Parts: sequence; structure tokens; C-alpha cells
Amino acid sequence: MRFKPFIAKLAPLFVCVGMVGCTTVGPDYKIPENADINKPGAAEPFASAQEKVFKSDALPDHWWKLYDDPVLNSLIEKSLSNNTDLRVASANLARARAALEEAAMGTIPQVSVSAEPAFGRSSAASHGFGNRFSDAWKFDGGLNVSYQLDLFGQIARGIEAASADTDAAQAALDVTRITVAADTAKAYADACSSAQRIGIAEHSAELQRQFLDTTQQLTRGGRGTAMDVSRASAQYESLRAAVPPLQAQQKIALYKLAVLTGELPNALVATIGQCKTAPKLSQAIPVGDGAALLKRRPDIRQAERKLAATSARIGVATADLYPKINLGLSGGFTGRMNSFDQNNGYRWSIGPLISWTIPDTGTARSRIKQAKAEHQAAFARFDASVLNALKETESALTSYARELDRNALLKAARDQSALAADQAHRLYKHGRIDFLATLDAERTLANDESAYAASSAKLVNDQIGVFLALGGGWEQTPPVTQVKN
Repeated sequence: MRFKPFIAKLAPLFVCVGMVGCTTVGPDYKIPENADINKPGAAEPFASAQEKVFKSDALPDHWWKLYDDPVLNSLIEKSLSNNTDLRVASANLARARAALEEAAMGTIPQVSVSAEPAFGRSSAASHGFGNRFSDAWKFDGGLNVSYQLDLFGQIARGIEAASADTDAAQAALDVTRITVAADTAKAYADACSSAQRIGIAEHSAELQRQFLDTTQQLTRGGRGTAMDVSRASAQYESLRAAVPPLQAQQKIALYKLAVLTGELPNALVATIGQCKTAPKLSQAIPVGDGAALLKRRPDIRQAERKLAATSARIGVATADLYPKINLGLSGGFTGRMNSFDQNNGYRWSIGPLISWTIPDTGTARSRIKQAKAEHQAAFARFDASVLNALKETESALTSYARELDRNALLKAARDQSALAADQAHRLYKHGRIDFLATLDAERTLANDESAYAASSAKLVNDQIGVFLALGGGWEQTPPVTQVKN
């Protein structure tokens, strides 16, 4: 009866085996209460969105359609279908889904089949016989079925972690999607703005050429000097020198745009290269509020899902402190070939396999500490993603609003400089002012024209920067391309 106490101690284990699961170790995941995303101020309207150029309406799924530019729409659609970064992100998502399938395989029995024919001779001495055995064909084959009882939730936590990793990979794909859309819009705007600035620079140079012609005529008539002609000529060449860098900027933007759409660099030079006007937004930008932003930004979702995965892996590591039990069933035939169909060759067995690495100060507890540390790091990254999203949005809204103010002032300055240059040119022709005053007026007009054109180009980029910070454009993600074996 000495075995009764021992059997009594094992009774809870037998009950667990009967129930096929006792508990799930490790923390049950939830977003920490002290996370920055739970702070009341995070969900409030944006402080920088009080300008008239913004409105509190929700951001549409495809923000680029607000520009009402069919060419831009087609380019972004092409990028979202062919971009290589999106193909990489899609492959990563497919890999994460395959890893989830692998983790789920732990919940079903594992089956193996074996067949082992062999020709040879067994040792008679090992069986206690004096005479040797004869040579013969032998056969061993059977079916083995094993199933791990997830008593402490290690498999369940592994599936939970893999599922969170899959969600994070989907969010990463969405992050890439909005980045590709914004980069495509920026490249298109840069190409068109550069062409527009080239036209302005060439126009300024042409006006200076006309002024140079006038100066030469007046000099020949005795009302100027050779120095006046040289100065006018130098100004003309300086304005012409502003054109080549803009031409290079246009080509670079077209190359970038082509690669974003999955084309060779020169593919769009002959078509999109004819664009002369950057896309314009004819309405206030819808920005929503902080609450909508935190729900919409996929980088926040990605960080939160990674946090969930690290929480589940604490449970995976903790389960190593407890025993693992596998139920096994096997059956088959072992014997000589000439007795293949005889009953004495059949075999079968069923029973549990219990394995337990007794923990001490070693591997299991070290893995738990590692998992908890990684969880804390993921929590910090999650908080950082929230704060960064709010910072990027407020910064983008501020930059756009202030660039609008600057652009309006530069336009006013350009208009006044144009008026002053025209007046100076007239007065100079009639001998009312000297050459240097006229040259200075022309130089001021050229500088103001260039500054206004650069500001207008930056304004479009700042608009797109606002949409990028708001995190829209990933909705209605197309199906992921399956990775072929």
C-alpha cells in the first residue's frame, strides 16, 4: 500500500490529462493602462488644425482623389499594384501566415509511417542460443500517432504569438502601402513642379535677354557704356544657369516615379515629363482628430500587435517550467518476411510520454526574463509610435499652414517686384533712372519669381506630408500575392 501516497500526488495530473488542459500560463494580454494611447489628450482634436485650411471631417480612404487628377490616380494605382517594396511586404505577410499555420499544427495529432525491410542475420548469442541464426529477410513497419496535451497552454500561447505576428505583418504591409502612395504623389508633384519652375526660370532669362537687347541698343545710341552691357549680360547668363539644375531635378523625379510604379527609370520621361502644372487641392484638408488618427495609423497597429506577440511569448517561455505530456499510439508488424501474415508478428502500444526538465537557475527562467524584457521594449516602442504619430501630424499641419502664409507673402512680393521691374524698364528706356537701378529691379524680380515657385512646389509636398502623417490610404488592401514554392 506504500504506493497510495504517490498515486494520490499524481491524481491532479491524471485529472488534467483527462480534461486535456489545466491552465494557460503567462499573462493574458491587454493594452497596459498606463500606455500613452490611453491618455485623454491623445484623442483630442489637433491643436494645429484650427486653421481655415483644415476641417474636422474624416479622411477619405483614397486621399489622393481629392486632387481630382486622373494621371495621379492612375500612377498611384499602378504603384500599389507593381511596387517592389509592396511585393516584399506581401511576401513577409505570406511568411507570417505560414508560420501561424505551422504553430496551429501543434493542436492536431502527428502521424508517421515507417517501413524497414532488411536482409541479414541476428546474433544468436545475444538471444542465448549456441547455434547461429540463418540469413533471412526481415521486415519492420507500422503507424505511429502522437498528440501533445497542451496542459499549460504553451501551444495556445505560441498560436497567439504567431497570430499577433501575422497581424503585425499585415500592418507593415499597410505602412508600406501608404508610404508608396505618398512617395508616388510627391514624385509626380516634383516632376510637374520642376517643369513649372523651368518655365519660370526660362521666362525670367528671356526678360533679361530683352533687357540686354535694350541696353545694347541704348549703348550704341550713346546712352550707355560697355560696362552696362557686361553687367546685363552677366545677369542674363546667371538666370540661364538656374535652368539645368531644375532640369536635372525633373528627370530625377521622373526616374523615381517610374521605379515606384515598377517601371524602368526612363519609362515616364516622354509622357509624365510633359506635365507642367503640379496637382492642386481645391478644398480644405479633412484631418479628423487624435482618436481617429490612433485607430487609423497602421504603424501604431503594428507596434501594438508586436506588443501582443511578446506578451504571448512570456507564456511560451513560462510553460517550459512544467512537464510536457504526449499521448502515443503505435501499431505495426515486426518479423521475418516468410511470417508476414502471421498473428505473432503484429504489435501495438498506447500510453503517455511524460518529459520534464526540472528547472533551476538555468535555461527556462532565463528565457522568461528575456521574454519579459522584450515585452517591456515592445511596450516602449508602442508608446513611441503613438507619440511619434501625434508629433508628425501636428508638425505636418503646422508646416503646411505656415508655408501657406509664406507663399501668400512671396506672391505679393513677386507681384510688386514685377510691377517695379516694369516701371524701371520704362523709366530706363526714357532716361529717367540709371542702369544700376534697373538692373537691381530685374534681379529682384528674378529672385522673387524663383522663391515663389519654390514655395509653391514645397506647398504641394507639405500637403502630401499632411496626408502621409494622417496615415490614410491603406484601406481596401488588395489580396496578398501568394509566394510560389
